[in-house]
Amino acid sequence: MSRIVLTLFLLICSASPAFAALQTKTVDYSYNGKAYKGYLAWDDSFAGKRPGVMVVHDFWGLNDYARSRAEQLAKLGFVAFAADMYGGGRVGAHPKEASAMMSEVRQNLQEWLGRANAALKVLREQPTVDPAKIAAIGYCFGGATVLQLAYSGADLAGVVSFHGALVVPQSTQDIKTKILILHGGKDANASEDTIRQLKAALDQGKVDYKFVVYPDAVHSFTVPGSEKMGNPNNAYNAEADTKSWQEMLSFFQRIFGTS
Repeated sequence: MSRIVLTLFLLICSASPAFAALQTKTVDYSYNGKAYKGYLAWDDSFAGKRPGVMVVHDFWGLNDYARSRAEQLAKLGFVAFAADMYGGGRVGAHPKEASAMMSEVRQNLQEWLGRANAALKVLREQPTVDPAKIAAIGYCFGGATVLQLAYSGADLAGVVSFHGALVVPQSTQDIKTKILILHGGKDANASEDTIRQLKAALDQGKVDYKFVVYPDAVHSFTVPGSEKMGNPNNAYNAEADTKSWQEMLSFFQRIFGTS
């Protein structure tokens, strides 16, 4: 009898990943005649439709870091889609290459928004995603991207910028999403004047936003090893990383109405 029980146990163990496990896949999509390769992550242990979160990479491109954040979200019960803003899944091998790819996107706002919206469409059309509960988060360049989506009037429940490039809106009249900005207090990429202008514009437009500052953090404070890239303004900060992630989860609880 014990041999039968052992056999059944081994069969169950070998089959269990198919019933409840983190799943990922590359998703090919297109925009304006160009091919893109996004990264979809979800967990089979969560049933039914659930909130979807788009993850927008930093200036390096859709790398392992962006994919890992999508996987973290999936393990919490979200369907996460890491967008490919450069096309073809390209990732910069050198800061100059990454900067050039980022600049190419940023110089044309309509193209920039078009690529972001194409990725949002992929996420929204996933059968397990509740289309009424979509958010977008972004890091560095990705933070600027999700802010631009908010400014453009994108139909999102909320956006979250982690150490993002702070873009002051020309107008706030189209904003209909809630905004969370998580910023390093010692980030040299954003001047005090830019921060004042940004807050003033959002206040004047009566935008539902929160601006959180981590006093000792510089740029890329959520990215382990960023201090090794040779830029003194980039450094990982474990405390700011943990607190900013929790701030995002509290924000999601508010906008999605879920625990």
